Order: sequence, then structure tokens, then C-alpha cells
Amino acid sequence: MAEKRDFYEVLGVSKSASADEIKKAYRKLALKYHPDRNPGDKEAEEKFKEAAEAYGVLSDPEKKQRYDQFGHAGLGGAGGFGGAGGMGGMSMEDIFSQFGDIFGGFGGFGGFGSSSRGSRRTVTRGSDLRVTIKLTLEEIASGVEKKIKVHKAVPCSQCGGSGAKNSHAFKTCETCHGEGRVVQTHQSIFGMMQRVHVCPKCHGEGKVITESCPHCKGEGITYADEVISIHIPAGVEAGMQLSVAGKGNAAPRGGINGDLLVRVEELPHGEFQRDHQNLHYTLSVSYMDAVLGTNVEIPTLSGKARIKIEPGTPSGKLMRLRGQGFPSVQRGMPKGDLIVCLNVDVPKSLSKEEKAMLEKMREMSGFQVKAGRKEPGFFDRMKEYFK
Repeated sequence: MAEKRDFYEVLGVSKSASADEIKKAYRKLALKYHPDRNPGDKEAEEKFKEAAEAYGVLSDPEKKQRYDQFGHAGLGGAGGFGGAGGMGGMSMEDIFSQFGDIFGGFGGFGGFGSSSRGSRRTVTRGSDLRVTIKLTLEEIASGVEKKIKVHKAVPCSQCGGSGAKNSHAFKTCETCHGEGRVVQTHQSIFGMMQRVHVCPKCHGEGKVITESCPHCKGEGITYADEVISIHIPAGVEAGMQLSVAGKGNAAPRGGINGDLLVRVEELPHGEFQRDHQNLHYTLSVSYMDAVLGTNVEIPTLSGKARIKIEPGTPSGKLMRLRGQGFPSVQRGMPKGDLIVCLNVDVPKSLSKEEKAMLEKMREMSGFQVKAGRKEPGFFDRMKEYFK
């Protein structure tokens, strides 16, 4: 599968482009590659869909923010979280329904209203569902498949979502004559102008039900539990929102399903603390081990690791294990590190014998504070760590 192009590149705008500039750029491309101008041209159709996908993300402040921060991985789709914000397999009808209004003409495209697309029906969309998934740091480090049960609107099993008792329980809408839309004409300084509105009688469907389905009372939807599998990619962070396209509530009478929006929550860990891609761990060692040096086994998210404590290592010393942190959801970014902070455990209770031994050691030259010697402070150790 080909890698998606940058959405700003698709629309030909910069990252600092305003909402109006983004809208104008999309309108220009959509008019250029509109199917009525390029009949039978598959390449033009793909460019039309690509522009609609880019506009669908960059015109939405929340999706645009996630895209700017994490790229395509923050939205989903073929290589990410399952179709967040993109077309996610939407048809041309869906695109016209969702974005056609920015053109202000019949069928969403001024100047193309007389074409066969002029009678396009309005497609309703089901509402999104929002859930929170709690993840351990181990699950985040490797990625995980989660199954959740949600109570949601689903197409009626009796009428298939149509809302009618059977396939004959419909008639053509008398208000719009089956078009799904009505045209209002008014005089302006530019001449006669037309405005197109969704038919108030059939709500854009072009037909009305003569006898409702007794199971769903004509709504076309009922409510049921559904188990949904969600792929959580490695490296997600608390507060990040993933999207599973089409797994939200069903729309009345055969519309487009909403999305399932999944908010990530991190469970507290008994040993580690997370700082974006880095992992922090506090290692406590005895005073003698800090003085004489030792080798210590420490936990990691994937198992165990051994580190060497050099003789004379002070408390607060920072040690780094490269690549033992979290992967990034952004493609091409390196993994984070495991940062180990050494904590020298000073005994608070001593026996008489232990105290006597330490009293003797205190008088020895090796335990005397050298004049003028300055141990590195916290910021000095941080500078050393980031060298």
C-alpha cells in the first residue's frame, strides 16, 4: 500500500494556513478533479478523494492538532489507528454529503447541478461513541489488541435499517418529487440566484415511509451490545484519542455509521514513571555498594538488565539505558531511554558494633571530605546525562 502524502502538500498550503485558505485550496482541487469534469478518469477520482481526505482532517481543529503533532499515525487509516479523520473507505456519495456544502451549489458543486449527480440524496451520519481504555506501561511499550463491549445503535434486524415494514412500504416524496432537495429561487443584484435545501418532508431521502417497521417504529435502528476489537499501536500517550472508523452508532435508515473514539489512559506502575518516550526508574543501593561499586540487575518493560555501579558513585547519579523506553507513534523517530536515578540508602538504625566500626572509619583518610572538592549538583548531572 502506497504511503499517504502529507495533507498540507496535497492541498498545496503551508502549516500556518488559515481555515479559509485551507477551504479555498480544497475547493479549487475539488473543482479541478470533480468526477463530472473528468468522467471515467480514475486518477482524477483518486485525487478528488485524496483532497477530500486532507480537507476532512485540516478543517477540523481537533484532528488538525493531532495530525500536526503525530502525523498520519495520530489519525489512523491504513497505517495507523483504524481510520481516524480520514475517508476510511468512504464512497464518493459520502464525500459529497460531508463536504459538498462548501461549494454552495446543487449537489454541492455550483455549476454542476444539472448533471446526474444533482439528484444525489443527503446521507445521514450516526453519532460518534466515546470510550476510555486503561493501559499498562507494558501494553503501551509493545502495542496491544483490546476487545471492548459497547452498547450502541445498530441497524434494525427486521427491516435492515430502512424503517419500513417491507420494501413496498414507501412512496416518492411529493414535496421534492424524489430528489431529496428543494430549490429556492430569488432575485439578486447578480440576477436570479438559486439555493438548494434538504427537503423538509423526507429529510433528503427522496421517499417517505407509508407503513413503519413494527420492531423499530420506523427509526431503522435498535440498540444492542457489540464486541469491538481495537488495535492500540505502541507508544501512545495518556490523553491521546484513537478512532475506529464506522464503529460508532448506526445512522437512521441506512446512513453512515459514526466512529468509535477511544481515549487512552495510563495505569500507574509500581516501579516506573513515564516522561513522554522516556522511562524513569529509581534504584536504591546500600552505602557500601555506592562506595565500593557493584553490578545490579534492574527491571525493564521487556525483562531485566544489568548495570554497573562505579566505585564512589554519589546519590542522585543519572544513568541512561538507550532504547529501553517507549517507541514513538511518529514514524522514523527513535525509541526513548530508561533513565536510572541512583539513590544511596543511608541506614537510620545501627547496632553498637556497626556504629563503632563507622566511628573508626570516619577517622580514616579515605572518608575525609577533601578541601575544595565539589560534588556535582543536580543540574550538573543533567548536563552530563545529555552530553
